[in-house]
Amino acid sequence: MKNLFTRKLSLGMALAAGLCAVLPLSASAENHVVSPAQMQQDLSTASAARQKNEQAVRSFLSTPQAERALQMAGVQPQQASNAVSQLSDSELAQLATRSQNAQKDFAAGKLSDHDLLLIAVAILALLLLVAIVH
Repeated sequence: MKNLFTRKLSLGMALAAGLCAVLPLSASAENHVVSPAQMQQDLSTASAARQKNEQAVRSFLSTPQAERALQMAGVQPQQASNAVSQLSDSELAQLATRSQNAQKDFAAGKLSDHDLLLIAVAILALLLLVAIVH
């Protein structure tokens, strides 16, 4: 009798311990650190930033000075445009910033055609390097 009582008590304690271990997990599964709505918002923001950066680089590459640099390097504009899409987000952000700064400096008269051509060639070299590595 004592043996049966001990077994039932042990079984009951094991069952209670199992429930205690499972209940907090199911409750915490409902409380995510990041909500699905926040994840969607973050993805949307990242996608918009990438599109903006791609547009900035492509805009720079379509300038007459950059097109001349591409021709001098023997690269088709479509090749350069394809290489832009292969850049990582951080590489693209850096390149977009450089492109925008170069265009602003050129428009303000701080850069000559020669300087802009050098920048375009440097950007082109980076694009080609990334295209080869990927």
